[in-house]
Amino acid sequence: MSKMVQGFKDFIMRGNVVDLAVGIVIGAAFTAVVTAFTNGFIKPLIQLLGGGEGIGAGTWRVRGVRFDYATFINSIITFLITAAVLYFLVVMPLNMLAERRRRGEEPPPQTPSEDILLLTQIRDLLAQNATASGAQGSAVNDILHRREDPPR
Repeated sequence: MSKMVQGFKDFIMRGNVVDLAVGIVIGAAFTAVVTAFTNGFIKPLIQLLGGGEGIGAGTWRVRGVRFDYATFINSIITFLITAAVLYFLVVMPLNMLAERRRRGEEPPPQTPSEDILLLTQIRDLLAQNATASGAQGSAVNDILHRREDPPR
């Protein structure tokens, strides 16, 4: 069970999953802003251009059934604005960055230095030895000059 929980934790803490979650939240918030803009400004313009007044503006009726074309056109405009902004502010800059990396103009992200890798290996070996000997943390405590007092 703990292996499954650890696997889930590793999956969630990956950068791509967290970035994706943040992107979805920001995208939803941005879509709400664009929808408010189009409902507040674009849809009334469509209704005015449709020549209607009051509740019937931006609609037509066939045998008493109301067709709201202004809402449909407004939804298309909302989609196009959202898609354009996401393309020009997110997709295009990331594609340009990836292209620069492929051409070698921008160095790839740095890997940890040798001393950090060596210290990480030492830490892992100390933890492994402590677990194998049954005295959990004793090697680390010895290095850090920590002493555990026996229970009284």
